[in-house]
Amino acid sequence: MWTRRHRVRHEEPRMDTIRVMLADDHALFRRGLASLLAHRDDIEIVGEASSGAEAIERARELMPDVILMDVRMPGMGGLEATRRLKEEMPYLKIVILTVSEDEEDLFAALKGGAQGYLLKNIDPEDLIACIHQVERGEAPLAPSMATKILREFSGTAPRPGPALTQRERQVLELVARGDANKEIARALGISENTVKNHLRNILEKLHLQNRVQAVMYALREGLITPPGAGNPPAGERPDHS
Repeated sequence: MWTRRHRVRHEEPRMDTIRVMLADDHALFRRGLASLLAHRDDIEIVGEASSGAEAIERARELMPDVILMDVRMPGMGGLEATRRLKEEMPYLKIVILTVSEDEEDLFAALKGGAQGYLLKNIDPEDLIACIHQVERGEAPLAPSMATKILREFSGTAPRPGPALTQRERQVLELVARGDANKEIARALGISENTVKNHLRNILEKLHLQNRVQAVMYALREGLITPPGAGNPPAGERPDHS
C-alpha cells in the first residue's frame, strides 16, 4: 500500500515532474524502486499496485503520467491490465518492467499498447532516462528485446502498404535502430518538432498507437529495411519528400 514516506521531498511537484505509478506484486521490489526514484526532483511516485486489477483501479484514481508494469502478478496480470488501461485511457503511458524475456510477452505487451519493454536488470540511471523518454513520446526497449523484434521481421518480404513519404520511411528506420527524437533530428538535419510531426503522421496513416507498434508494422509489411540489412544510413539517402 502506498505510504507518505515514498513521496518525493517536495510536497508541491514542479510543473515538469513526471507522475509515476508502480505495479508489481513483489513488495520489496516496489519499495526499493520507490525509494530509488523518491530522491529525484523530476519524478514523483504517486502510488503502487500489487496486481493488474489494482493497477487499473489506482490508475483511475491517481491519473499517473507513466506506469511501470510487471507482467506476472496474481489474478489479472500486467499484460491484460495494460490492454484494458490503454482502451480506457489511451493517453496513459505504460512501460513493462519485468524479468520475462519471453517473445510472447513482448509482442503481447506491444500489441496491447505498452510504450516500452524493459528488464529488471536495467541500470537505475538508464531506467530514469527511459522514464523521461517515454514521457517525451519515445519507446524504450531493452536491447535484447529490440533484437527479438528485428529478428522476427527481418526476413519478411515487402507487401503493399500505406503511402509513406521517403522522409517518413527514413524516420521509421532510425526509430527501428533505437534512435531518440534528438538523434533522428541530428541525423536528418531537421528539428525535433519536425521529427514529432513525421511520427504523428506515420501513426495516423498506419492507425497505430505508438512508435514501437509502427516499427513492428513497418518491418512486418516490408515498408522499411531492418537495421544492418546492408543499406546506407537513412540520413545519407537523398530526400525527395
